[in-house]
Amino acid sequence: MWLSILGVAVALGVVTDDQRIMTIAIQTYILAALASSWNILGGFAGQISLGHAAFFGLGALVTREMWLGGQPFPLSTLAAMVVTAVVAAIVGVPMLRFRDAYFSIGTLALGVAVFLTIGNVRPGISSLPVDALREYEFTGPYFLALGVMAFTVPVSMWLKQGKLGLGMMAVRDDEEVAGASGVSPLRHKLMAFVISAALAALAGSVFAYFSISYYPSFPFSVVWTFEAILVVFIGGIGTTVGPLIGSAFFIVGRYALASNTEEFQVVLFGLLFIIVVLLLPGGLVEGWQRIFGGSASDVVTRAMETKTGETKGKELV
Repeated sequence: MWLSILGVAVALGVVTDDQRIMTIAIQTYILAALASSWNILGGFAGQISLGHAAFFGLGALVTREMWLGGQPFPLSTLAAMVVTAVVAAIVGVPMLRFRDAYFSIGTLALGVAVFLTIGNVRPGISSLPVDALREYEFTGPYFLALGVMAFTVPVSMWLKQGKLGLGMMAVRDDEEVAGASGVSPLRHKLMAFVISAALAALAGSVFAYFSISYYPSFPFSVVWTFEAILVVFIGGIGTTVGPLIGSAFFIVGRYALASNTEEFQVVLFGLLFIIVVLLLPGGLVEGWQRIFGGSASDVVTRAMETKTGETKGKELV
């Protein structure tokens, strides 16, 4: 089923050059990758981090600096992931000794501190060179964002089905019981912390490649963390396809709302978040399974197939 979703997404990138459609798709893929990375830590390991944007921003910063400095983009992305993973390992050891709300507050404080520091150190705008602007097309960022999402989601699937992921979920359910059965809580939480940080940096690299210009502090904004958490809970926390469903719902819904209601979008999605948490703790995945009893990924495939069909129809006209 995942291959079907990927095939539909590839077809969409081939058959359309509509910048609005491609922008919506790119933003969906980036947010889905970021949300999937957070889901490894929050959904699998049960550690609710409120500072995840720090790793997303670090990935964007390192990638952008090296890439615009003349280094190949793949090397810049790899360096960003390695640097972020090392930073996460260093920060994670003391941070993960906190539990529950203390961990969440600690990560939030860390994220805000990094955001303010980058804003003061790098207050200017990061813009692409003129030569790059002349050659800029949406096709490259589209398939790069799709590729990163296509890498992140299977990693989540592999983790959930593997021994490491099962250990993370055992720690999430009960640390004391997991420790008594030979599963190291700190080790598994640290692994989840480092893997999620590295994947968040990968999503940040796509954002750095896609954005023509932005303030370097912007990817460090706590908004990225809250959007990732929001779509994970809307789609289904702890599931592999939930972040993708939630991201598509959130991004498309945000564009569908009239521009004159932009100031109310936070309130609307906040209310939606509360409703989903209260009525459907498992998110839209749980709702789909309750109603239709099938795989939640079916809804993604059908939605993307419909969109592709509409796009082909427009081009034929």
